[in-house]
Amino acid sequence: MAKHDKDATFVGDSRISAKRIPNIAPSYSEFPGKSEPFWPNFLLKEWMVAAVCLVGYLLLTVSHPSPLTDKANPNDTSFVPLPDWYFLFLYQMLKYPWASGDWVVFGTIIFPGVAFTALVLAPWLDAGKDRRPKKRPVATGIMLLSLIGIFYLTWAANDEHSRLHPSNGGHSAGGATAPAAPAEKADSSFKPDAVWTAQTSCQGCHGVNMEGVAGPNLQKVGSKLDANQIADIIKNGKGGMPPGMFQGSDDDLKKLAEYMASLK
Repeated sequence: MAKHDKDATFVGDSRISAKRIPNIAPSYSEFPGKSEPFWPNFLLKEWMVAAVCLVGYLLLTVSHPSPLTDKANPNDTSFVPLPDWYFLFLYQMLKYPWASGDWVVFGTIIFPGVAFTALVLAPWLDAGKDRRPKKRPVATGIMLLSLIGIFYLTWAANDEHSRLHPSNGGHSAGGATAPAAPAEKADSSFKPDAVWTAQTSCQGCHGVNMEGVAGPNLQKVGSKLDANQIADIIKNGKGGMPPGMFQGSDDDLKKLAEYMASLK
């Protein structure tokens, strides 16, 4: 008798209800130490850690108050405001011609807006799955250039502020400006040259003998600034000194700046 293959066909009967298995979470006792329910086990631990950190933070703020500088003095025109350290790179960038003056909108809005928008959209702009830096040269290169630029601009801003305003003590690491050093004692025997005595508009703030009244003492300003820096401050102003105070020709400005630069 010949052997024939047999096919089996299963036919479902809609009159017989299917067996429903309730949606019950598996017992985690079968996997000790590997997993646990999110509620309440895991979430309760997270809340306990957060509570301990919060209490520790509150105790720290009560026992060690935030250091504050001196009270604001409207009569102190030598004070030069400076942003916190994490904004110093933007502060320094605005000193360059391509980000200030006629381009100030680019430096204050467009450039930072594009940079931070690109940072937010980074996961969508670079969807590569490889996590090794050498396999993602574009993203790695842009990030390295950004970090180098931020570090350099921050250092440049702090270095320039420390050189031009040594009386303010530079910028501290915590973001606050160090207390200003005491004003230099005026030399009562100092007599300025005629190039200074002719500048009556300057004497109102800096004194007849450059001893400093509302403005700083200028009897030794040459030890801090050169002639070009002094001429730029006289012409464009700085801090509490507004621009346009100098009354005279460019030749007079040059002579005054050179004289002040010689005062050491």
